[in-house]
Amino acid sequence: MTLINHNMFATTENFDAILQSCLDPETRVGAVLWAILLTLLAWLVGRALSMAFQRVFEQPRHFHADRTAIRFLARLLRVAVYLFAFLIYAHLVPALRNLGSAGLASVGVASVVLGLAAQSTLGNLIAGISLLLYRPFNLGDRLQVMAPTGLETGTVESLNLGYTILRTADNRRVVIPNNTMASQTNVNLSLTDARKLCVVPFRLIPETDVDAARKILTELARNHPKALEFVGCPVTAVANWNVTLSVQVWCADPDAAGALQNDLLETAKQRFDQAGIKFAHPEVQWGRE
Repeated sequence: MTLINHNMFATTENFDAILQSCLDPETRVGAVLWAILLTLLAWLVGRALSMAFQRVFEQPRHFHADRTAIRFLARLLRVAVYLFAFLIYAHLVPALRNLGSAGLASVGVASVVLGLAAQSTLGNLIAGISLLLYRPFNLGDRLQVMAPTGLETGTVESLNLGYTILRTADNRRVVIPNNTMASQTNVNLSLTDARKLCVVPFRLIPETDVDAARKILTELARNHPKALEFVGCPVTAVANWNVTLSVQVWCADPDAAGALQNDLLETAKQRFDQAGIKFAHPEVQWGRE
């Protein structure tokens, strides 16, 4: 019985010694085993982070950046994980410890050199990442930006690793470095309400039947296809020579408001002539107030 226990104890000691030898990075077997473990761990962590990064930034509720930029950043993240795993491995294995220290020093020197040589490019890359994370604008938004040609207004068409591309109303492409986009003040016209309040004043003679004129204008404004919401038609001015009725209508955008104003002036003139309603002065100028 004592012999059996002694053999079992010896076997356990041998197993522990073998396991310790395998996990010891100073041995050849341990170095190979740690290399396999760290490579597998780096592959799993890098793949998980890369997939999570792409899944987050390709969702519709997030900023729709250029897919090439997202994939490049995801791969860059995986490379960083592999590099970190290699540095850990180099510090674990005594034969590579000096190499790891030298590698860190070399990476530091190379970073300074590359940073000075490609300061503008790296600045655009970092600015593009910040635009991707903070999302001050989305694809399809209308922006006002300051360019060498002056104030430009355009729609965001693309955001890549270095540049933001705007498409103007006359179909020009304005290419702006991300560093400029991140540092200057941009006016996002898409964050405001696109609706336009159209106000059309009608100056009539003091003897005009205000209720009859208001009824005609209200009917025309309510039935116009460009009108989203009729606000009212109040008397906005009373003078010795005229009474001003102002039609107020919400439209979808400034273009719709301009079309409604022109149509309303023409149809109101025809209806007023039929009803015997006269304007205050034949040379009156109509327009938005």
